[in-house]
Amino acid sequence: MSLAFRSLIFLGCCALIGAATAQPAAAAELAASATEVRPLLLGSAVPEVKLQTVDGADTTLKTLLAGKPAVLVFYRGGWCPFCNLQLSNLRLIEKDLTAAGYQLIAISPDRPEELRRTLDKQALGYTLVSDHHAEAIKAFGIGFVLDAETTGKYAKFGIDIDQASGEKHHGLPVPSVFIVDGAGTLQFEYVHPDYKVRVPSEVILAAAQAIAADKQTLKRQP
Repeated sequence: MSLAFRSLIFLGCCALIGAATAQPAAAAELAASATEVRPLLLGSAVPEVKLQTVDGADTTLKTLLAGKPAVLVFYRGGWCPFCNLQLSNLRLIEKDLTAAGYQLIAISPDRPEELRRTLDKQALGYTLVSDHHAEAIKAFGIGFVLDAETTGKYAKFGIDIDQASGEKHHGLPVPSVFIVDGAGTLQFEYVHPDYKVRVPSEVILAAAQAIAADKQTLKRQP
């Protein structure tokens, strides 16, 4: 494994500092707070979860991946300005990710109608999918329940997370990025309990390219 790749993995894992230690198996339920999430470990298989497309059609993560490498970005919702900035910045690396063999998939608790509103605001060429039942954020171990005080504070600013998801679970993901290889194995992750902190897009791209390069090197070895 190259030094650059090891450094990128270290950077991704460092984002977990301040949160609960990652466990071999992710939590089956939503954590009590953002600092108590238990994300999947590197090397884990991507969990099989149900999602919905922008058009409201049922799908699964396995179907979306289709055996191809992918960058999975979990964001809180279209109501979050930090998320919208991240989604916009991801456009800058989309072409290079595609060239490296990756697909880019962004997942949030927003119901399909809210995803459509996000796409109407931003010209995004990559895939947005809905996890409004919070199945994926539970399976990846990055979901938590937004406390009543913060929910009330958001409501004063016109943010209704129940309306956004169409559910009453009050579940949100800790903003996270996972890079998955073609076999469905987690190769890189960046999980941070502070929703204002996002991994730079150039770091995501560098990590993806390093993983792809390492895979090619392994293929050429006798």
